[in-house]
Amino acid sequence: MKKTPDADFLIFDLGNVIVDIDYQRSLNLIRQELPSSHHHLLEDFYKTEFHHNYEKGKIDSLTFRQEVNAYFGQDWEDEHVDFLWNSLLGKIPAERLELVKRVREHYQVGVLSNTNMIHIHGVNSILWRDHGLQNFDPIFDWVFLSHEMGLSKPQPEIYEKMLTDLGTSPERVVFFDDLAPNVAAANEIGIQAIQVTGPEIIFDYLKDVQ
Repeated sequence: MKKTPDADFLIFDLGNVIVDIDYQRSLNLIRQELPSSHHHLLEDFYKTEFHHNYEKGKIDSLTFRQEVNAYFGQDWEDEHVDFLWNSLLGKIPAERLELVKRVREHYQVGVLSNTNMIHIHGVNSILWRDHGLQNFDPIFDWVFLSHEMGLSKPQPEIYEKMLTDLGTSPERVVFFDDLAPNVAAANEIGIQAIQVTGPEIIFDYLKDVQ
């Protein structure tokens, strides 16, 4: 029997909701390879236009790697850029996947993530290595990725596109995300959005779903 929450869809962000993320680890590895005169560039790396464009699928992986090298004044091989970029990816704890499988018996479940092709390849490698899964398709009913949609959170349009594809109204969706601006933007259009400030949040919120 369906208990709380009162909704039809549970939508999860990936980073620090399903997949452990450590942005600082990636930045620290990049810092080790840069002269000290370039360290200041790390502060705004995630704010760069080419990073946002890559998240929205406006540039391809080859162009992104070229932009990374140009930004940091380096000549890293493609594989090394990918290694540095994906070093922020951590584990995908089995208990989170088990939670999704359990609540899927009562709700449709999905992913809505700001991501990119290099990260998705990295995540799929972790899924295969640790869980024997090629991707998230066997776990989730819906997978919404920013680089495939041409939109990114916290743009209202990405939530509206998701709702259109789901064929539902905002109040029938619960959305879990670790970043306050993304949660606020989803709440603004009527989605039941929950900020995931620690790994226990989704388990506590969904504990009564049997």
